[in-house]
Amino acid sequence: MKIIADLTIVPMGVGPSVSSYIRDIADIIARSGLTHVMHANGTNIEGEMADVTALVEACCAHLNQRGVERVFCTLVFSTRTDKPQTMADKLASLAPRDPS
Repeated sequence: MKIIADLTIVPMGVGPSVSSYIRDIADIIARSGLTHVMHANGTNIEGEMADVTALVEACCAHLNQRGVERVFCTLVFSTRTDKPQTMADKLASLAPRDPS
């Protein structure tokens, strides 16, 4: 099943700055080959549900290997069965309409 997901991963107990951990996560996501867009509070990812959830597991495992004992994740996703849809399709549907 294809999904468009919004993933937020927060390494806990590592201090106020988590940027080095998030850089690692961004690299893992980039290497996954899945279409993704990072934003200020997370990353949008599109792909098969099994691939996206395996990616989330890989990200958490990496953080555990770096010594992070607690990781907080939120994964929100949507599916469509009436037609194929990408993140780009969703954004294009929001373009201003010609008033004429």
